[in-house]
Amino acid sequence: MIFSVYVLIILVTVFCEPLCRSLPAWLLLSHTWLVDDYHGVKVPDPYSWLEDPDSEKTQAFVNSQNQLTLPFLEQCEVRDLFKERMTELYDYPKYSCPFKRGSRYFHFYNTGLQNQSVMYVQESLDAEPTVFLDPNKFSDDGTVALRGYAFSEDGEYLAYGTSASGSDWVEIHFLRVEGAASLDDHLERVKFSCMSWTHDGKGLFYNSYPEQEGKSDGTETSTNLHQKLYFHVLGTPQSEDVLCAEFPDYPKWMCGAEVSDDGRYVLLSIREGCDPVNRLWYCDLQTTLQGITGLLPWVKLIDNFDAEYDYVTNEGTLFTFKTNLDAPRYRLLNIDFASPDQSSWTELIPQHDKDVIVFATCTFSSYLFVCFLHDVKNILKMYRLSSGEELRTFPLDVGSVVGFTGRKRDSEIFYYFTSFLSPAVIYHCDLTKEPLQPHIFREVTVKGFNPSDYQTTQIFFPSKDGTQIPMFVVHKKGIKLDGSHPGFLYGYGGFNISITPSYSVSRLIFVRHLGGVLAVANIRGGGEYGETWHKAGMLASKQNCFTDFQCAAEYLIKEGYTSPSKLTINGGSNGGLLVAACVNQRPELFGCAVAQVGVMDMLKFHKFTIGHAWTTDFGCSENKEQFDWLIKYSPLHNIRIPEGNGVQYPSVLLLTGDHDDRVVPLHSLKYIATLQHIVGRSPKQTNPLFILVDTKSGHGAGKPTSKVIQEVADTYAFIARCLSLSWVK
Repeated sequence: MIFSVYVLIILVTVFCEPLCRSLPAWLLLSHTWLVDDYHGVKVPDPYSWLEDPDSEKTQAFVNSQNQLTLPFLEQCEVRDLFKERMTELYDYPKYSCPFKRGSRYFHFYNTGLQNQSVMYVQESLDAEPTVFLDPNKFSDDGTVALRGYAFSEDGEYLAYGTSASGSDWVEIHFLRVEGAASLDDHLERVKFSCMSWTHDGKGLFYNSYPEQEGKSDGTETSTNLHQKLYFHVLGTPQSEDVLCAEFPDYPKWMCGAEVSDDGRYVLLSIREGCDPVNRLWYCDLQTTLQGITGLLPWVKLIDNFDAEYDYVTNEGTLFTFKTNLDAPRYRLLNIDFASPDQSSWTELIPQHDKDVIVFATCTFSSYLFVCFLHDVKNILKMYRLSSGEELRTFPLDVGSVVGFTGRKRDSEIFYYFTSFLSPAVIYHCDLTKEPLQPHIFREVTVKGFNPSDYQTTQIFFPSKDGTQIPMFVVHKKGIKLDGSHPGFLYGYGGFNISITPSYSVSRLIFVRHLGGVLAVANIRGGGEYGETWHKAGMLASKQNCFTDFQCAAEYLIKEGYTSPSKLTINGGSNGGLLVAACVNQRPELFGCAVAQVGVMDMLKFHKFTIGHAWTTDFGCSENKEQFDWLIKYSPLHNIRIPEGNGVQYPSVLLLTGDHDDRVVPLHSLKYIATLQHIVGRSPKQTNPLFILVDTKSGHGAGKPTSKVIQEVADTYAFIARCLSLSWVK
């Protein structure tokens, strides 16, 4: 893919009521209530003051909340046990797929508990790897992470990004590969950027945002607008970089450039949000006789947002794209730039009846490797580029292909398989040898965990409207389905993102040592069955996501996997929205809820950082019809004291980071403040309502291992204490 954008303090609980009384009185309620007018509807926003992350009031609020939450977590008996076991089991070697650049091979490797994975280089696959780039040296505490990288075509230069404290802001640095020698080049104000070198090695395309008032360190909330495309010439200061594309009339547009396999063309993918649609412009670099000196003479091949076009490869002017044009499950299309009229486009690989094309890549000049998703399980196939003829299927167990390397100039491929019970199997296949025979290059096992003791089952359950929803369930073999087991239900349901099987040490510890049942529901809004599945859970249909998730919980309860008082729901970002909305709508259905970096204020999310890009999935409150959808489920605006005797909110833990500039912390802060004020005052609310705000932490990308371990220890300790779970040795 060229580009992706790629989520009041009155606690009346049996655990912390005495602590609440020590909070400053002015923190309990803002004295000045902001009331917003949405199309004639007056909506109070009493905690709008929490939108200022730098105010003394907000900082005092955060500190007071952490001072309530941390003692509670520290008193959880399971916390130290979980952290110790997590540290033990997470200490296994972690590899990426090797990839070739120039004459060298590179891969990432983590010995086990290193905060950041290290890039290694070797002259051949048989040679001894040596450290090439160690992100652990970027900072003492591991909170500065590698965020994106790109080698020049000849493999002699590397551009790499770094981000601090989990922020989306990136600084780009450069190395000469020989000797790993640092260069003086340094690019700033980079965010949601491409990095694509021209084949002459003179420089690369990247994206940046204009200077703005105030800070830009990941703790700000200001909107990201007017992204531009620049070309940086190696050896020159950023001030001399060439502006290649901008969209002054469309401040929300974002773009990414990719140089074609043959180096002749640069393709520009333009997006206005997170929907899988893009405009596609291109420039023939042979027409820029004086070099790249200014705005490029773009040819507007696709100048609408009707479908997605993802570059695969080209042979001269004949380009192959993965597209959802008239194909919600995607197909491969050939477009000849010499005859670009749509009537001349030809289909190379048609849309399948059920399977979704996840990615397609060209390797060894003439082969296409295409990864499909079949009922949320990956399938890898090989085709002939010239004809689209299917040549073979590569055998895989039930699971996911989470890594694939092999470019058009390469004669070999590597692919990385994982599942709920298998951390990593990396396969290698030499395409020069017949018959083609992939073999295991590396297989990782975890000491102290025997996967044969557990089982993974995929089931399909009906949602309220009869739609069959897939769900994976993982548990120990031979358990009795008597409702006695704690359940952990995870979901996402948005932005065309598919949640496929993945390996999680913390979840397996929950299954092994807390006697739990893990369930992952593939609800609508994701991409598991293509764009049709996505659209069934977005905009006016967003409620389907919440309904599907609640039906997943009901299925687990009905079939005896768990019971309401023992069921935890979890999700992050858009999944945090999912958890909070379901807690509001069906509080009696869950015993515990953990929402990470969630989108909670559906009326104002578009006003902060990159939130405007999500309106393609959510809608926007500035539109009357869309406001009517949003107000019905917005977590912040639908908190109510539950009706019915004995019905209360489940135990709630919100997690966020002070440097999250994707889903800014104010969402979680305003939600917990309102939840504690409305629900926490109720005499029948005895379950705790907490938030934990981490420092030097963002939306999740690049989080150091030490913080990952502490976060899961806190999370499962909270679950164990609230659900009265005992540690099983």
